[in-house]
Amino acid sequence: MKSLLSVITILATAVGFAAETSTPSALPTADVRGEIRDLNTPRSMSHYHTRAEWLAHAAWLREHVLVSCGLWPAPAKCPLNAQIFGCIERDGYSVEKVVFESWPGFYVSGNLYRPLGRGKGPFPAILNPHGHWKVGRLADEENGSLPGRCIGFARQGYVAFSWDMIGYNDSFHWPHRDFPPAGGREWLWGLSLFGLQTWNSIRVIDFLQSLPDVDPARIGCTGESGGGTQTMIITAVDDRIKVSAPAVMVSAIMQGGCLCENGPNLRQDIFNVEVSAAAAPRPQLLLAATGDWTRFTMTHEFPAVRSVYRLFGAADKAEAVRFDAPHNYNKDSREAAYAFFGKWLLGDNDASHFKEKPFTVEPKENLLVWEGRAKPANAQIAESLAKMWTANSEKQLADALAAGPAQFRKLYEPALRHALSLEVPAAKEVVAEDCGNGLLAFGRPDRGDRVPAKLTQPKGGSGKRIATLVVHPKGWLAAEPFATKLAATGQLVLAIDCFNHGRKTEDKFFTTYNKTDTQLRVQDIVTALVWLRARKDVAAANLVGLDDAGLWCLLARPFAPFVAKTVADANQFNVASDDAYQKKLYVPVLRRAGDFRAATALIGSAPLLIYNTGEAFKPGVETRREKLGEDEIVAWLTK
Repeated sequence: MKSLLSVITILATAVGFAAETSTPSALPTADVRGEIRDLNTPRSMSHYHTRAEWLAHAAWLREHVLVSCGLWPAPAKCPLNAQIFGCIERDGYSVEKVVFESWPGFYVSGNLYRPLGRGKGPFPAILNPHGHWKVGRLADEENGSLPGRCIGFARQGYVAFSWDMIGYNDSFHWPHRDFPPAGGREWLWGLSLFGLQTWNSIRVIDFLQSLPDVDPARIGCTGESGGGTQTMIITAVDDRIKVSAPAVMVSAIMQGGCLCENGPNLRQDIFNVEVSAAAAPRPQLLLAATGDWTRFTMTHEFPAVRSVYRLFGAADKAEAVRFDAPHNYNKDSREAAYAFFGKWLLGDNDASHFKEKPFTVEPKENLLVWEGRAKPANAQIAESLAKMWTANSEKQLADALAAGPAQFRKLYEPALRHALSLEVPAAKEVVAEDCGNGLLAFGRPDRGDRVPAKLTQPKGGSGKRIATLVVHPKGWLAAEPFATKLAATGQLVLAIDCFNHGRKTEDKFFTTYNKTDTQLRVQDIVTALVWLRARKDVAAANLVGLDDAGLWCLLARPFAPFVAKTVADANQFNVASDDAYQKKLYVPVLRRAGDFRAATALIGSAPLLIYNTGEAFKPGVETRREKLGEDEIVAWLTK
């Protein structure tokens, strides 16, 4: 557990104006990747020196969020089949009921607030995702009123839309926080509450842009708490959001406590402040409160976000305000948001024009979509949606494979890389430490890894030679007999100990914040290959995975295209079984990213031998069902 001093140091240096430190040249004395993080672990923002440096990171971040959502490759969009009905006209605005399909049989329900007495538009539009109020979008309390906020926007000249989180009010498909469970088989396919709500938000933009009275170039988004998370996320991944105001959620000390905020792999390498900064240079207002986890916004999170805006010469487009209040989206916060959106979407800089007038919220029967109406016959439930999602994923994979290598790589290389949470380091980023007697340790000092290894030199000869990385699930010592046999043929052999900390993973959001053992092992293999190939005495590099490590090597190989020959033991793994992945090789989103089918396709035509497959691997690469002996593997590598 971190000391209080270390936590204070993180908070004091993080998130904006941390002193720059040079990349350490020495490895840590122990691999620190076994330390478990959770949603309350303090984070710090890296310093970005140039706009190009940030843009590269922002592009990576967008890919990562979309893969975490299960939305990469992007699913095909079904017709919305929107229904707008039950119009009620009030003082300066109207309110209507709305329902549309974001997926076939998967319904988004909400209310559309429009201005009255301002002509036909087109008007700017505001998305209003809600937080975890007991009654969701119907909440009308001192600390927050969703209908009140939408009424305020409509009276000021916007089309405002609020809709249900999954499981709230009219959203009947399954209870909120209930499905799909974190770490379940659905997460293998990228199906999560977080991803589904993000997809709903994307389709809400589609819906608003389809309305004749909406200006499609002037769309904003604001929400509180869980709705603040959704505001950040949708703004980061969809450029159609031009102005945003996430409320009480941009924090370096708490990242969100619900399934709808914690997607698979999501925050293993990022946190909310970076997601918020991905809006740059689009105008953004951070709304904070002294009584929750955004209490440090003005001195920590906001300076970090604004430092990114400065790279664009757009510091004036980032603002923040903190009110002395509990977790909220109260009248003070709403008026601050009204003035900010008015400045950027209405062109009115006078905040006095955006004071909130008294409002009366409609009784719930005037707002609920299914009040007095039968629910659709084609409505999906959890089981049917999971089947549809899986079938869609399989079709997208098949279509991409049929489209040819270039198109397949464009879609599935990022998908697999982000599913594995993999970084492909440059050779200069990998440091090796000589431990004597052929033993060494290597790693990336700024990532905290330290990977033990043994280098076996062949006898005699000089100059460049073929080198082979050998990976055994029990480490370099178990691989030593094979390494010795291979070195006798004149090859240089590196055997490594992949990550194996035996961590406890009871936290239901463990894989939102922590990489799985398999992900870290694949990283170790790629890092080792980069280091090995960069040696001056190496002409070419091979890769061998023994026993269960063969599967790790197959996942790593697409990201080391310089590898000459690859041998992998499939160890009878059933690549078509979700149970097999959950029990033996758990990597969230791996099946959505194409699993071993994508990996072997990305390897392409390079020599690849997969053995001990049983019935698991389909033809398309050289496979052998039987277990091969060491001599047979050596013969294949050296022929």
